[in-house]
Amino acid sequence: MAQIEQSDGGKKKKGAQKKMSIHVDFTPMVDMNMLLITFFMLCTTMIKSQTLQISLPSNEKVEQEQQNKAKESQAVTLILDTERDQDGNVKVDPETGKPAHLVYYYFGKPDIADENKDGLIDNSNLKVEKFIGNQNGETQGIRKILHDKNKTVLSKIAVLKDDWKNKKISDDEYQARAKEIRNDSLIADRPVVIIKAGPNASWESLISALDEMQINQISRYQIDNINAVDSALIFDYLAKNPRK
Repeated sequence: MAQIEQSDGGKKKKGAQKKMSIHVDFTPMVDMNMLLITFFMLCTTMIKSQTLQISLPSNEKVEQEQQNKAKESQAVTLILDTERDQDGNVKVDPETGKPAHLVYYYFGKPDIADENKDGLIDNSNLKVEKFIGNQNGETQGIRKILHDKNKTVLSKIAVLKDDWKNKKISDDEYQARAKEIRNDSLIADRPVVIIKAGPNASWESLISALDEMQINQISRYQIDNINAVDSALIFDYLAKNPRK
C-alpha cells in the first residue's frame, strides 16, 4: 500500500509549495507472492522419471532351475561380441556408421556333433546379425529375428494398442492386459532368450540387447556366462568366415 506524506521542510512560509514524499509498502506483494508459490507447489504435477526395468538373475535355486527349463523350439541364445582394433578401441561399422557390435545367435541346442578333418564343426547352426533396428518401416538385423520368434505376442499387443489409441481402454488397463499377454503360458511360441556376453563385448552391446527385449515384448530372458561350447562355435564360424 502506498502512503503519501506531506513535508514542509521544517519551515512555514506563506505561499510556499508543499512537498510530498511517497512511501510504498511491499509487504502485501510479498505475501501474495508466497501464496502463489504455495499454490503452484501444491497443484503442480511433477514429471515421472522413466527407467528401464532390468530382470536380473535370481539367486534362488528353484527359480533358476525353472528359468533354465525351456523347450528347444522356444530357446534362442544370443552371444554378444564387439569388433576392436589392436589398441582395444571399438571399431566403427562402415555400413551403419555405428559401433561394430555383432550378435551371434542360434536356436535350440548348439550343433557341435560332427567335426571334419580340420577340427571344424560341420553344419553349425550358429549365425550372426547386427543391431540395426528399423529401416524404411521394417525391422532389420537381430530385431527381425526376435520379432519373428515372438510374432504371436506382438500381434496381440498390436490389437490392444489400437484399442488404447482409440481410447477404448485406459492406460492402466492397457499396461495390465499387455503384461498378461507377455506372460501368457498358453502361447506356445513365446521365446526364451539367453543373453551371453563374449570377452570383447562392451556394455553398450549388452544394453542394446536388453532394449531389444523390451521392444519385442519378450518377458522371458536372462543374462548368462559364455561357455566353452559357445566359444567353439564362434571360433568355427570365424575360421570359415574370417573378418576383413
